Formats: sequence, structure tokens, C-alpha cells
Amino acid sequence: MAAATASKTRVVLLSCGSFNPITFLHLRMFEIARDALHKTGIYTVVQGIFSPVNDAYKKKDLVESKHRVEMCQLGVETSEWISVDSWESKLDCWTETAKVLDHMTENAANKFTGSSPLVVKLLCGADLLESFAVPNLWKDEDIEKIVGKHGLVVISRVGSNPESFIYESDVLTKHKNNIHIVTEWISNDVSATKIRRAIRRGESVKHLVPDPVIEYIKRNELYLPTK
Repeated sequence: MAAATASKTRVVLLSCGSFNPITFLHLRMFEIARDALHKTGIYTVVQGIFSPVNDAYKKKDLVESKHRVEMCQLGVETSEWISVDSWESKLDCWTETAKVLDHMTENAANKFTGSSPLVVKLLCGADLLESFAVPNLWKDEDIEKIVGKHGLVVISRVGSNPESFIYESDVLTKHKNNIHIVTEWISNDVSATKIRRAIRRGESVKHLVPDPVIEYIKRNELYLPTK
């Protein structure tokens, strides 16, 4: 049994995003992805990482990274395998996802020693996969690196068809064996946008966001209406 385990490819799951704020859906994605990869019999997930985006991303309603990093850290307090890396958020400027993957790969190689293969895979939703087709949004070489060198674990909702999108893309088809589509059968339509809207309107978000995160939002008066 020990030999069989050692032969499996070790995987670090990396999720890049705003996490503005982190929700239970963000956390749930890691659990679904880990289950799916373990069921293949060829992977063992050794770590999950949240990497909050840099403030220079300039997304609407994006609060400072110090808040988003702290909320992510509060969100993973009860997890034994998911952590938060603030490297991306502390850079002087926004950086491409491919570079973040390379950085996390170097870190993982230093942290997880051993002879079995180790890879950092990008964990994302189907919307990110589809964004590869948006003109001038992604560099061609970055898509090639993300999918070919690292790989994707795509969480798809019931009724979506990411396989069709892969078929329509030459580069994704080329690396389709490195793209793992995982269907979330338990519907969850929680989004950070809806959470912010509810908070702005004075509505409860309990059971949608971890309690420590809710308390942090209240204490720091985040996402309130603009005065």
C-alpha cells in the first residue's frame, strides 16, 4: 500500500481570485476537486492554496488585499489542508496567473520533498475556462503554460458544457488530458457579488460566509453603502 501511494502524483490545488469576500462556495470547490482527483487513483492532493489577487487588479468594489487575505485566513481556520498565500497580493503590481502558478510550483517543490511527481494545478470555475476565448484577455503562451505545464481542475455546474468549449479550442483539445472537469451536483449559487449586495442592503449572510469572516466584515465596516 505504501508503494502504491508513493507512486501517485502529488497535487497542490491553487485558486486565484478576488475572494471579496471568501464564501463557503470557494471553500467547497477545494473539497469537490480533492474528492474527484483522489477517485482517479493516480493523484493525491497534498495542499490547497488561496491566492488573493493584487489590489492593482482594480476590480469594482475590490477591498484592500490586507482585508481579503485576512478574511481568507479566517475562512480556512478549520481546514487541515487549505491555506492562504499572500505573495501575489503583496506584489507592486498585478501579475499573470501563469506567473503565480510558477511561483507556487517553486514553493511546493521546496516544501514537499520526495521522489513522486508533484504538480500545482489551477482550480477554477467553468467561467474561467471559457474566458480563454475572450480576445486579448489571455496571452496564448500563458494559456499553453497553464493548461499544458500545470493543468486545470474545473468545477462545473449541472447543465453547463465545458467539454464542448474544450472541443472548440485547439489548444485546450491538445491538452484535454490535463483538464479535469468536476461537476458539482449539489447546487450552490452563492457568489461574492451577491454577498456584497446583501451586506450593502443590511441583509443577513449567515450560513453563506464563515462566521469569523462575517464578524471581520462587521468590525471593519466593509461593503457598506457609499456615503
